[in-house]
Amino acid sequence: MRVVHLVAGAGGMYCGSCLFGNALAAALRRAGCDAILAPVYTPLRTDEPDVSLTQVALGGLNVYLQHRWPATAKMPRWIKRLLDNPRLLRFASRLAVSNRPQQLGELTVATLQADEGPLRGEIDRLVDWLAAELRPDVVHLNNALLVGLAREVRRRLGAAVVCTLSGEDVFLEKLPQPFAAEAQRLLRQRCAELDALIAPNRYYANAMAGYLNIAPDKIDVIPLGLNLEGFPKPGQKSARQLRQPRQRATIGYLARVCPDKGLHLLAEALRVLCNLPTMPPVEVCAAGYLHPADRPYLEDILRQLAQWNIAERLRYLGELDRPGKIALLQSIDVLCVPTIYRESKGLYVLEAWAAGVPAVLPAHGAFPEMVADTGGGLLFAPGDVYDLADTLKRMILNRQLAAECGLRAQQAVHRKYDIAATAQRVLELYQRIRPPGPRTGEI
Repeated sequence: MRVVHLVAGAGGMYCGSCLFGNALAAALRRAGCDAILAPVYTPLRTDEPDVSLTQVALGGLNVYLQHRWPATAKMPRWIKRLLDNPRLLRFASRLAVSNRPQQLGELTVATLQADEGPLRGEIDRLVDWLAAELRPDVVHLNNALLVGLAREVRRRLGAAVVCTLSGEDVFLEKLPQPFAAEAQRLLRQRCAELDALIAPNRYYANAMAGYLNIAPDKIDVIPLGLNLEGFPKPGQKSARQLRQPRQRATIGYLARVCPDKGLHLLAEALRVLCNLPTMPPVEVCAAGYLHPADRPYLEDILRQLAQWNIAERLRYLGELDRPGKIALLQSIDVLCVPTIYRESKGLYVLEAWAAGVPAVLPAHGAFPEMVADTGGGLLFAPGDVYDLADTLKRMILNRQLAAECGLRAQQAVHRKYDIAATAQRVLELYQRIRPPGPRTGEI
């Protein structure tokens, strides 16, 4: 069985969906599936060996130009292929083009319309390539904003189409009107035509069932998985576990640095903790992608910490590669990403748990389900800085609680969230929906 994964690149940053898509494709190959990973819009950036093709489907420059100036759809194909060059797309990704939903309403609707809109030429070019060179049995979309492709893929290739749901509602609800309503309408229409939908947890399956107006049992729940290579085995000692009671405690933050992820809330909670006489010295060690448009946000946080005379208590390490990420996780006492929005995935939490690190998380989105499933941490009232500080205090001062949470979560991740187990469940889904007969172009 041949499966083509279409994974939307994230413009040069490490992205949870890209990391998971790459890990899943590699695991499917190890399980014997003929899995091909094709990046969409931009090349992927991963912290593991990149298994994606060098060719980029629906290159971001072509999509942007044809949306902005429809006459460019008539450009010769050799020019379009030139614009799809991965080096050119990587360069363009560094130019700080906006990826904010407030500015992408019209383009989002155009991508969901796909074969009925101004991007029809690019859709045809993609399907021509799939039909001529790859001939898949199944096409797997890594997020629902790609579902505009599905109708032509199913019609012309006879392939089944499955889509992983991945936080689309949060993005779409930030679109300006009338684009938000139109995007939701199109998403409902196109998702109803798919052969299968996947959600990473029951919370998001239920949330998207309501958003898409479909029955929850129409969405398969398949948990995310990690490649556990390089992570310590359950119970293995790390530098984090050797901290003495009065030594400095380190709170880790591993996510994109932006308002939605809530680093400002963690900074405010840090101020509260630093003023408590019962606490050991506390610091925050933050790492993650910082978009140029979000630099003022981080600068405001650092400026506020300086006014509170605790500027040295927060260190920003930038983006980290895989060894750097694992090293950070093994050096911290607790992970905290106090998101403002309802997180649908939380891959960074699984990574912390794989390193034996307990977590303090807001009690919304996927987090309550994840904590209940693993016993890996504590929850606080979303947006409540004082409850956040109190919960962090409890985790830091109660070393036995922290150790137990970290070990339970680490064991759960190794038992239930290994990427090999995820790949096996996904493969079973492919076998269920695969159309009978030979692939397109086969005899």
